[in-house]
Amino acid sequence: MKTSSREETIAFAKNYAKSLQSGDILLLSGDLGAGKTTFVQGLASGLGIAEEITSPTYAYMNNYNDKLYHFDCYRIQNAMEAEVLGLTDYFDLDGICVIEWAENILDILPAECKKIILKKIDENTREIEVL
Repeated sequence: MKTSSREETIAFAKNYAKSLQSGDILLLSGDLGAGKTTFVQGLASGLGIAEEITSPTYAYMNNYNDKLYHFDCYRIQNAMEAEVLGLTDYFDLDGICVIEWAENILDILPAECKKIILKKIDENTREIEVL
């Protein structure tokens, strides 16, 4: 699927949110600037969350009303560090976990995770692959 604007990416994610169920874990992959946080903004909107969605790069995880847990594991070195930070505690809750840079914590992720790959084609165009 290709989107040609930020608004289209948000709309796609908002619609995709309808397919998610309580307790789902979604892994977002993509380079810096690929639109991962924009995608999460659309998911949040689709889940009825009105709060402003920001990247949790320095907080590691943002909690939105216990409905959405948005992780950014870019600065995490390994799975043990994520466990020490308590990030794995959220995997068994009813909210939806969305994890950016999940490749840094692969060893501790549950077997059943959904995956989205975002690729930046140009300034406005994104290719979104749902796995």
